[in-house]
Amino acid sequence: MTHQSRAVLVVTNVDDPTADVVINELHGRGVPVVRFDSGEFPATLSCSAHIGGEARQWRGSVQTPTRTCELPAVRAMYYRRPSGFAFPHLNEQDARFAAAQARYGLGGVLTSLPDCLYVNHPNRIGDAEYKPAGLAAAASCGFSVPPTLVTNVPDDARRFVGAHGPVIYKPLSVPLYLIDGTAQTVEVAEVGADEIDDSVSGTMHLFQIRVDKVADARVTVIGRHVFCVRIDSDLLDWRTDYRRLTYSVIQPPPGIREALFAYLRHFRLVFGAFDFSIDRQGRWWFLECNPSGQWAWLEPETGLPMVAAMADLLERKPR
Repeated sequence: MTHQSRAVLVVTNVDDPTADVVINELHGRGVPVVRFDSGEFPATLSCSAHIGGEARQWRGSVQTPTRTCELPAVRAMYYRRPSGFAFPHLNEQDARFAAAQARYGLGGVLTSLPDCLYVNHPNRIGDAEYKPAGLAAAASCGFSVPPTLVTNVPDDARRFVGAHGPVIYKPLSVPLYLIDGTAQTVEVAEVGADEIDDSVSGTMHLFQIRVDKVADARVTVIGRHVFCVRIDSDLLDWRTDYRRLTYSVIQPPPGIREALFAYLRHFRLVFGAFDFSIDRQGRWWFLECNPSGQWAWLEPETGLPMVAAMADLLERKPR
């Protein structure tokens, strides 16, 4: 099989507009694509793989109701946001066992494909999603990081707020949280010392100095391409109301580009969606990097060729 005929795997949930636009671009280039949600295993997804003897790498295939992809023929994998494994027909204990077999079996095969470019590798995504690890890497790579406290000690949290206020609280992770069947967003919010009570001791919390910002920046790195967009609004957390945002293409200040790639090398990533706050002196403050973050909505707003850059990366076109 020639390199040109090798398939791109897109692993994500059914409702993923970002994946949709990338797949359309790849289809327009004649690149074969196989899309599936690994969370649909085993209902509509199957896999059979073998190794050993004459087989030095995984051989076999994954199958959807309409497509079959031979494992050695995978050119690249765009790992986005698949749903979790679920076995509702089993009791709790058996479902937990089956989910573990699926994760380490199907997941183990998909994360060890020969000559596959991962955007990004699921294991590396997992490493980079730990906010404390991201902040430590950011500081070591040369980004300015706002003073941050991670704690479950209420008195320490009160002292931090008292010494550094104004301070914001942000969740360390945002799992699916439903109220009356509707997914909820946990917003970044300013917090005062008098709002911190003993419930803080119940789990870990992240408190961070609120940057006196004039704007935000979303920097999307796709392979060797860096796309910088300034986001202007009057919001503490711009994600809460996209209707109030305005966008402009900007260049990063000296040192930022080098730090971006140092950060990605640290976690062995080829894609990252970085968020910064820009203060009144023009200094950029690192907030976080999402290794599977959204980005496609910015192309229509700015004209930046981000979809083409992602398709180039997955197609593995020479840079």
